[in-house]
Amino acid sequence: MTAKIRKIAVNIEETHTEIGRKIDPATRKAVAVAVIENPFAGAYQEDLTLLMDIGAELGALLGRKCVQALGITPDQAESFGKSAMVGENGELEHAAAILHPKLGAPLRKEVEKGAALVPSSKKMGSPGQVLDVPLGHKDAAYVRSHFDGIEVRLNDAPRANEIMVAVAVTDSGRPLPRVGGLTHADAEGKDGLR
Repeated sequence: MTAKIRKIAVNIEETHTEIGRKIDPATRKAVAVAVIENPFAGAYQEDLTLLMDIGAELGALLGRKCVQALGITPDQAESFGKSAMVGENGELEHAAAILHPKLGAPLRKEVEKGAALVPSSKKMGSPGQVLDVPLGHKDAAYVRSHFDGIEVRLNDAPRANEIMVAVAVTDSGRPLPRVGGLTHADAEGKDGLR
């Protein structure tokens, strides 16, 4: 592992009732977050290849942890997302380098397929700040029932020279979806849209 990981946290969110209605089966989301040393904190670096390689490692590691936490097989994953928060001595481009060029392909292997773009967000922050992870259907971006999100917060991260990297995976969409559009059951996943 190239990344210098200080800590990893995994959280599961289950919704059993919504507005007085029972959700059966419960909708479930998992988010795994790694707090890593930022190798480029405090100085401009033109070549961000090291962070791109770290992104690939974390896509696989965190995606696997989410699937395991949910107790599902990779093909049972329905949506995913990724996010990163850079501490004050970093820059947004450090988060972009981790999230975009290489993290997606290893994450897709952990959730089997993943034809759609992985929703993402990035921000600068300080310890205890909330990091929002957007979610979307892994194979068909037009499945509205899976437009969602989950948040993660660690009281001691990210420190000034760190990056918090999060991956989220679900085994379902939102509870009680009713805004229409393509359904999970009808999604083909051929073009990443439908």
